[in-house]
Amino acid sequence: MSKGLYANIHAKRARIKAGSGEKMRKVGSKGAPTAKNFKQAKKTAKK
Repeated sequence: MSKGLYANIHAKRARIKAGSGEKMRKVGSKGAPTAKNFKQAKKTAKK
């Protein structure tokens, strides 16, 4: 099973902090998670 939305976000933030040169996508840009994606992730989140 693949990692979830929040796991991917935290992993990318860690890579950025380590100096990867990547940038987070802006809200509303192509490929960025939408409000619908976050709502779906909330439903499937483990407590």
